[in-house]
Amino acid sequence: MLCKEIQPRMGKIEFSGKIIDKEEVREFEKFGKTGRVCNVNCEDKEGNKIKVTLWNDEIDKVNVGDKIKIINGYCSEFQGEKQLSAGKYGKLEVL
Repeated sequence: MLCKEIQPRMGKIEFSGKIIDKEEVREFEKFGKTGRVCNVNCEDKEGNKIKVTLWNDEIDKVNVGDKIKIINGYCSEFQGEKQLSAGKYGKLEVL
């Protein structure tokens, strides 16, 4: 699926892209547990970009320049910007 086809609140997304930059890792606490979150910008084969949110162990798996694939991903929207993530039921693979 291409970036332009992905819409907020859409699920079951399969997306492949290249990581072009990686933001700072942030720590959070929720329900008494600590976790980490990090956003990366990905580019699809047409050169369109989408923000991908990485959680906990996913953060250490990827670096700038890596090609990734998200299977069964979910798109949310934050401050008017689409954000794709593998979510609870999806999977992130480094190609």
